[in-house]
Amino acid sequence: MSAAIAIHGVHKRYRSVHALRGLDLTIERGEFFGLLGPNGAGKSTLINIIAGLARADSGSVSVLGHDVVSDYRQARRRLGVVPQELVFDPFFSVREILRIQAGYFGLGRANDDWIEELLAALMLADRADSNMRALSGGMKRRVLIAQALVHKPEVVVLDEPTAGVDVELRHSLWEFVQRLHRAGHTIVLTTHYLEEAESLCDRIAIIDHGNLIALDSKAALLQRGMGQRCSVTVMLAHPLAELPSALSAQLKTQEGPRLQFTLDREHGSIVELLDALRAAGAEILDLQTEQADLEDIFVELTRRDRHESARTVHTVS
Repeated sequence: MSAAIAIHGVHKRYRSVHALRGLDLTIERGEFFGLLGPNGAGKSTLINIIAGLARADSGSVSVLGHDVVSDYRQARRRLGVVPQELVFDPFFSVREILRIQAGYFGLGRANDDWIEELLAALMLADRADSNMRALSGGMKRRVLIAQALVHKPEVVVLDEPTAGVDVELRHSLWEFVQRLHRAGHTIVLTTHYLEEAESLCDRIAIIDHGNLIALDSKAALLQRGMGQRCSVTVMLAHPLAELPSALSAQLKTQEGPRLQFTLDREHGSIVELLDALRAAGAEILDLQTEQADLEDIFVELTRRDRHESARTVHTVS
């Protein structure tokens, strides 16, 4: 059985910018997949290549076994993309926009029942005959999602779908997307709200500088042991000119008497940290610990990748 999306050796350059550097990635059918990375990492370039809006310089991409270049009709029929930008036609109503979109895929009035179902599910039914210009930003984003789904694609790509959306709308969108996933759709999500990816995605890829720097299940990423955050509030028994060097190296932030240290397997235990603080003359009033979350992993991996890239550039120069 073909993968939902198969990406092999994809390179893409924009003049001096090497946006994608031989990317290899496979997204299986039925996954709720997270595609993460900092701004400029290459995520939008990759989505544009998958959607047929850009062409790779080399390598191949297929959707459910259909090459996005040589078999583009079948690839695009099986794919729905919700773009990051709010792009809409100001001359039509919501229902007309969806009917026009359905027409691109050869779907006539027989598709109207599905359009009405989408309008109801996305809470657009009462605005179905409104001009697009009369809608709020959140409503426009719902219409974009309906457009991406109007031809019932098996693979749905959501590019920052909740950017600028209020909390209530965000929750309703995710309820609908999770319903799609339970119905068997493959969902690919890019987002800067890492708590969304941690809550929703089964497997996550992180790209940076056009390279794949991590690919694993959410559970496996969280178990990498990137660090355990330990927030310790201390009251100094007598003024200290400075913390011992061993503690300074682990200090993450300091706000008055509150010191936050980052511990990991290579830098001691909580017990050792507390002993060192007491030995330095600190009286400990409170202790809080927090396990690393996806944001910690993301920051650590992208920071490490930037440092390695900088070393490579320095060596080459």
